[in-house]
Amino acid sequence: MTAPSTAPSAELVDRVIAALRLNHDVLVTLVPHLSEEQLTGPSGASEWTIAQVLSHLGSGAEISRKPIARAVGLDVADEDNQSIWARWDGSTPIDQAAGFVEHDTALVDLVERLSDEDKASATIDMGFLPEPVPLVVALGMRLNEVANHVWDVRVGLDPAAEVDDETAAVLVELYQGPLAFLLGFSGKADQVDGSVLLAVPGAGIEIADAVTVVGSADAPDATLTGPSGATVRLISGRLTPEHSDGVEVSGAVSLEDLRKVFPGY
Repeated sequence: MTAPSTAPSAELVDRVIAALRLNHDVLVTLVPHLSEEQLTGPSGASEWTIAQVLSHLGSGAEISRKPIARAVGLDVADEDNQSIWARWDGSTPIDQAAGFVEHDTALVDLVERLSDEDKASATIDMGFLPEPVPLVVALGMRLNEVANHVWDVRVGLDPAAEVDDETAAVLVELYQGPLAFLLGFSGKADQVDGSVLLAVPGAGIEIADAVTVVGSADAPDATLTGPSGATVRLISGRLTPEHSDGVEVSGAVSLEDLRKVFPGY
């Protein structure tokens, strides 16, 4: 998996940070009021409770903050990822929820304090990519994860929950550029015959030798209609039969076909 090395516009970096703040605020407003019964109840992630989703997001925030802090010259404690995950896995649901609030707050506060120079020039060693990546890639990957897992938490409490329009718009733009490489991992183009240009809310998706997101689809072979968040949930495999009310697909492919192209992660 190879990430792009080109720098994005400062405006896009700021929009990613604003979307991280928006999603953070949604959960930190919600989470402290959840009972233990709610925390141990099902989420939109089929194998995780709400507390386990929060644990995943919280440990991810703790791990993600370190390379960003190092990249801008800050000292951080040195603890390996396995130890961090073990600590979170050993926590109670209540502590996992509280830990998410603590560590996601620290991450969002850090990225909001970054200077314009940091946003333009900082490169982040993610540890699992072949080389350091621009800040927008690191933050975009975090937003992609956060947006879907915030939905996982919310839909466990409210079946009508959706990825918000602002976050969806930012992610669709990222999929066309800094995060295009993720589609090589999440998209299975060989699951449809031939090539298909799919119109989706806010963009188009080309399914051919590979899967790519494009800015528009003027003459599509198929059309997905629904809320803008449905585009994000389609790509992450969350447009499941249980959570696709208000979404319709017409033309050369069906929604079931698209679920095979995007089996989820």
